[in-house]
Amino acid sequence: MSLPAFDPGAEDARAAEATRRRLTARQAAIVERLIEAAADEARETGYEGTTVRSAAKRAGVAPATAYTYFASKDHLLAEVLWRRMEALPVLEHDPTSTPLERLAAELRVVGLFMADDTTLASACTTAMLGGGPEVFSLRTRFGAALRARTAAALGDKADPVVLRSLDFAWSGAMLFAGMGHMSFAEVPDALAETARLLLEGAAR
Repeated sequence: MSLPAFDPGAEDARAAEATRRRLTARQAAIVERLIEAAADEARETGYEGTTVRSAAKRAGVAPATAYTYFASKDHLLAEVLWRRMEALPVLEHDPTSTPLERLAAELRVVGLFMADDTTLASACTTAMLGGGPEVFSLRTRFGAALRARTAAALGDKADPVVLRSLDFAWSGAMLFAGMGHMSFAEVPDALAETARLLLEGAAR
C-alpha cells in the first residue's frame, strides 16, 4: 500500500516560493530582520498581539516593504517556525541502534525544538494552521522535512502507513501543546510511546 508523499506540487505553492528564490542579499537581510522582529513580537504579545505592521516597526522596515515579502501575519510567523525547523541538526545514528531507538531520537529533536520558547511556539503553531498559498507551502515543506527524518530513522523498509500515522501524531501533539493541553516538553515522550505502539502493531 502506498500513500502520497508530501509534495508542494500545486501551482499556488510554487508561486508562493518564487520570491524566496529571487532575493538579493539586501532583500534577504530585510527578510531576516522581519523574521526576528516577528519572533520577538510574538514572545511579548502572543499570536493575537503580533501583526505584520508591528514586526515591520520593530525591524525598522516600512509596512509596505514588509508586505512585499509576507502576505500575512500567519505567513510571517509560519516562516519563523520553518526557519527553526530547517536549522535543526541532522542526527548521526549508531548503526547498532534499533529503528525505535533511532525514531525516538528524531522525534525528540523535532518535539523539543521549540520547548524552551513556548509563547513563540504557540503563536507559530496557530499561524501554521492559517490559510493562503504561502502558509500552505510552508506546511508542505514542514511535513516533508518531518517525513524525511522519520523515514530515514526507520530505513528503506519503512511502512508507509506507519509514516503517515507518525505525521498525524506529530501534528496532533504540536497542536495540543500549542493550545496548552500539554507542555511542549511532554511532546517527545508522547511521540515515542505512539511510535512504539505503531511499530509493534506493524510487526504483527
